[in-house]
Amino acid sequence: MERNEEIRYVKRTQKDYPMSFKLQIVQEIERGQISITQVKKNYGIQSRSTIVQWLRKFGNFDWENQTPTIMSKSPEQKIMELEAQVKLLEKQKALLEQQAFVADKKSIIFDMMINLAEKEYQIDIRKNSSPEQSTFLKKNNNKQ
Repeated sequence: MERNEEIRYVKRTQKDYPMSFKLQIVQEIERGQISITQVKKNYGIQSRSTIVQWLRKFGNFDWENQTPTIMSKSPEQKIMELEAQVKLLEKQKALLEQQAFVADKKSIIFDMMINLAEKEYQIDIRKNSSPEQSTFLKKNNNKQ
């Protein structure tokens, strides 16, 4: 059996598509849910340029400067970015805790060295002045 039926080409215009349909297509493409080629096949849009025009008119991409304007991120993207940020902060926290531990050990060792030097050489290395005396000395030095 031969088919004598031909698929007729019906020329469509921009007015043939409702605005809500155009906006839905643009949102799906910008979210990465579907490609332009898939839109053509799934929705029966005859020309790729029609879809590109919709993206230029209604999309968030700045076609003149070739930079995306504020594009909202999907919740999954936001979660992934926040998880990456949490991992980075945890690494930084671990590094800082390690540095604080080493600094504490160093201060203990330096304190022990000063104690040993004071005992061995029987001299006072640390100043034993109270805070009141040090402010009094500063005032006297400023007057002179």
